[in-house]
Amino acid sequence: MMKFEEKARELRGNIISSLESAGSGHPGGSLSAIDILTVLYYKEMDISLENYDSQDRDHFILSKGHAAPALYAVLADKGFFDKKELLNLRKFSSMLQGHPDRLKTRGVDSSSGSLGQGLSIANGLALAKRQDNIDKKVYVLLGDGELQEGQVWEAAMTAAHYKLNNVIALVDHNGLQIDGSNDEVMAVNNIADKFKAFNWHVLEANGHDITSLIEAIEQAKTNKGAPTMILCETIKGKGVSFMENQVGWHGKAPSPEEAQRALSELKEVL
Repeated sequence: MMKFEEKARELRGNIISSLESAGSGHPGGSLSAIDILTVLYYKEMDISLENYDSQDRDHFILSKGHAAPALYAVLADKGFFDKKELLNLRKFSSMLQGHPDRLKTRGVDSSSGSLGQGLSIANGLALAKRQDNIDKKVYVLLGDGELQEGQVWEAAMTAAHYKLNNVIALVDHNGLQIDGSNDEVMAVNNIADKFKAFNWHVLEANGHDITSLIEAIEQAKTNKGAPTMILCETIKGKGVSFMENQVGWHGKAPSPEEAQRALSELKEVL
């Protein structure tokens, strides 16, 4: 598992560098999600540069699109585009928009950013795969604050109604959003019970523990007759001491000095 942990730390460094270069963006939710993305892209999902143009592969939807720096760091490392592009994040005419754009960035399966829509898109892809007899999964990563959007629950009903066992949703449950804690803004707990009430198969995982994530995802892959939601407990800003659990780092880029401090911390861990 160490290789995945080391990869996640390397990707954290690339996230910090891209955000510092951009001068804006979302470090907190990118850092909380990167362990999940690492396990998905380096261990569990059948997605590669070689099979990307085929429908006979898994698909991934980043519903919490503001965590785009995490997805870009992974896609660059997987060879979908040159890593040098990471330093052009959010710049004029850049292929790396502030939120994922499938028309500009190879490797992005769906544009996102308007919260609450990713699960609906995943349902559509999953239904298409069923119709075409393609035995692959559709993974979607949602933020916990995003669960305040009503469309999420319409999509949850739809996935259960059609018994879309090829949909695996993961919730990045860090408890914070741009205006404060989820509980202060609009409480969404108990998330697991809510999805169970919608007839989903529900699992829980430590979103920063590689073994825990792998076990949950592999169990989800074998589930039959219902979609699966994995509630991943995470820490906003995970990996950088002065960003962890600090709501102020939801949407603020590090200064050059802060970025250097963050990169030094990550290097010390390696």
